[in-house]
Amino acid sequence: MTDLQEQILKVLGLNPTISLSAEKIGRLIKKASADDFTPLVQALAKLEREGLVEVTDQGEFKLVPQQEEIVGVFHANPKGFGFVAYDDDLPDIYVNPDHTAHALNGDQVKVKILRAGDPTKDQGPEGAVTEILEHHYDHVVGEFKHLTMGNFIGEILLKDKKLTNYRFYVTDQGLNPQDNEVVTATITNYPSDEAPEIMTGAVTEVIGDKDEPGIDILSVVYAHDVPHEFPQEVMDQANAIPLTVQPEEKVGRRDLTDQPLVTIDSIESKDLDDAVVAWQLPNGNYHLGVHIADVSHYVKPGTPLDQEAYKRGTSVYLTDRVIPMLPKRLSNGICSLNPNEERLAMSCEMEINPQGEVVKEEIFPSVIRSHARMTYKAVNKILEAHDEKTRAQYAELVPMFETMADLHRILLKHRHQRGAIDFEAPEAKIIVDETGHPIDIELRDRGLSERMIESFMLAANETVAEHYFKLHVPFLYRIHETPDAERLKSFAEFLSVFGIQMKGDLSAASPKMLQKVLKDVAGTPEEQMVQVMMLRSMQQAKYADEEVGHFGLGAKYYTHFTSPIRRYPDTTVHRLIRWYAEHGTDAAAKAKYEPVLGEIAEHTSMAERRGIDTERDVDSMKKAEYMEDHVGETFDAVVSSVMKFGLFVALENTVEGLIHISAMQDDFYEYIEKHMALVGRRNHHIFQIGQPVKVKLLRVDKDQREVDFELVNPGEAPVTKLRAPRQDDRRGGGRNRRRNNDRRDHRRHDDHSRSDRRRDNGDRNSYQINRGQTRHKGDREPGQRRRRHR
Repeated sequence: MTDLQEQILKVLGLNPTISLSAEKIGRLIKKASADDFTPLVQALAKLEREGLVEVTDQGEFKLVPQQEEIVGVFHANPKGFGFVAYDDDLPDIYVNPDHTAHALNGDQVKVKILRAGDPTKDQGPEGAVTEILEHHYDHVVGEFKHLTMGNFIGEILLKDKKLTNYRFYVTDQGLNPQDNEVVTATITNYPSDEAPEIMTGAVTEVIGDKDEPGIDILSVVYAHDVPHEFPQEVMDQANAIPLTVQPEEKVGRRDLTDQPLVTIDSIESKDLDDAVVAWQLPNGNYHLGVHIADVSHYVKPGTPLDQEAYKRGTSVYLTDRVIPMLPKRLSNGICSLNPNEERLAMSCEMEINPQGEVVKEEIFPSVIRSHARMTYKAVNKILEAHDEKTRAQYAELVPMFETMADLHRILLKHRHQRGAIDFEAPEAKIIVDETGHPIDIELRDRGLSERMIESFMLAANETVAEHYFKLHVPFLYRIHETPDAERLKSFAEFLSVFGIQMKGDLSAASPKMLQKVLKDVAGTPEEQMVQVMMLRSMQQAKYADEEVGHFGLGAKYYTHFTSPIRRYPDTTVHRLIRWYAEHGTDAAAKAKYEPVLGEIAEHTSMAERRGIDTERDVDSMKKAEYMEDHVGETFDAVVSSVMKFGLFVALENTVEGLIHISAMQDDFYEYIEKHMALVGRRNHHIFQIGQPVKVKLLRVDKDQREVDFELVNPGEAPVTKLRAPRQDDRRGGGRNRRRNNDRRDHRRHDDHSRSDRRRDNGDRNSYQINRGQTRHKGDREPGQRRRRHR
């Protein structure tokens, strides 16, 4: 069966009680062009001949009833209901509380359709979970408390928001911890009809006392199941690697040690994996060399080092620590491009014309030596502040830095001309004391040097991707697909609240359409909120073995080549480069990696999401802990989201919190969905996204990562002529019902949830701007809500 036929059956399967025209089917599966129509009709005819589809008297198509069940991932809501996601392009299946089979969030389930969806009414299907195929949770993390109850020795207080409705009792089959110790426990019994809100299991590991410094972060690491301790065999292999480049390792490599390569990183960086050099050529073009640590030389396929790096997938950067993908002997040692030391590298040399186009490239293994360990701060002093002392200190390199700045401006202009979307959300660095307690939150400035290195890394990534795509060999790509038309439609409706019109065909979106929106809101109070909502309307970047381009960058070809110390996909790309250089590009050479690249792409995309989720949870926890010391204080803030249950506000330091509607005592506020606003019924004060407000900190819950505010002087808010439609409070869930609405009525499932219904039931985290920490440079990809690395 072809992919087209499968897509048709999926759409008709969600609408089994109604018939659809060929044109309607084409629109639903995004095959609505004139060129698509003939193949679509042919596919429908074949499905009819096979007895899977029938034609009605009106010439429309209807599914012949099948009893096949659908497999998908269950996304739970604390209210008891949930949604099953099973296809990127189709609506999720709603499951009411009586039909969940006690599935937990993230479980893989089998579901049958009870009520068909109706696309004409924008209504998704409803179903019932018939079987839990695989549990998402196999262990829990929390604080242990002793109790005596039957065969149970204690209870674990669960900190995971997705499990806060459940109690976990500890059996005597494992360890017997002390009170207040943070532990991990395997799950033996899951919720059932007899005990719908109870799980049981045995403690397998004690992480430490909850008040011990660092245990809070470690508990998040355990909760996300991030590998953080290297097995002994991995350490043994790493310790056997020489700390200097050996003569025999240079054979077959181009010697570039005389070139004035430099590394430019943040002050705190220790894993220096890229060096750059640039000069202008006699023909007016530019030479750009991007030279990357050759991790693949040391991490050989199938070895313990390789297996552990694959398992981790990425380094994870937390507030006061890094969980590296590779042992420090490699990441901070022989693989780090430390100054004045020979290092093995994979080099990408490009000739770039004044229009920003790469007209010639070479990709090859090399031996390099960094001539200086530069920092962003120092280069910014040279290029932006023109600091005489710093310019004198690096006098020999200043002309090259100025050439680099010129080349960056050329590359940036080229990216903008093709429609690359450039987000400028503020980023925060959480400062902690020696005990791990946060004492400050600093905003990071992205200066010219940061943007310059970003341009060079992007250029190298694009060049490598295009080079190997045109060789027609199996390769690993970084893709960012075109946004879903329905999401873009919702985003366009959001923009209309601010009087902004998104011009163009939403069913065939281009990066320039979104770039134009950002240009229109630049400098306005709602700029940051528009950026956040735009990100939510976009797909999530991921790895793939097929190139479909990178929408956010406006790039036809893209990969990750520049950070192999901390990203396994980059190490894989280096491995592929070497393989094709040594074995050619014939069928036999292609057969080596073709069967495994899809699996590598899927696993590393998962590992990346796991790392991002861990970083986000630690950041939000530490931000909440920081705010604990400021309860009762007032702050300037901006409304970042407006929901029926209250306002989310963002402080200047990027901390975000909730003003619950129950704390808005000056009036009875009603939500006007069309304008995304809360309006007072009596005094008609209005609160909308982007509006500045003054707030007072009421409450902080570090464990739940919740920060609650109240408005100061709400009467100073603007007055509006907007009025909410009057409803009978007794029937419509009036003031008391709304005020008592649990904040967890809104739960976030994924960064880029496909179902609007599911997204509308996301928790407060769904609306937080986790601007986070960018400890590394480059690869700042639109479509990633948080751009954490190069």
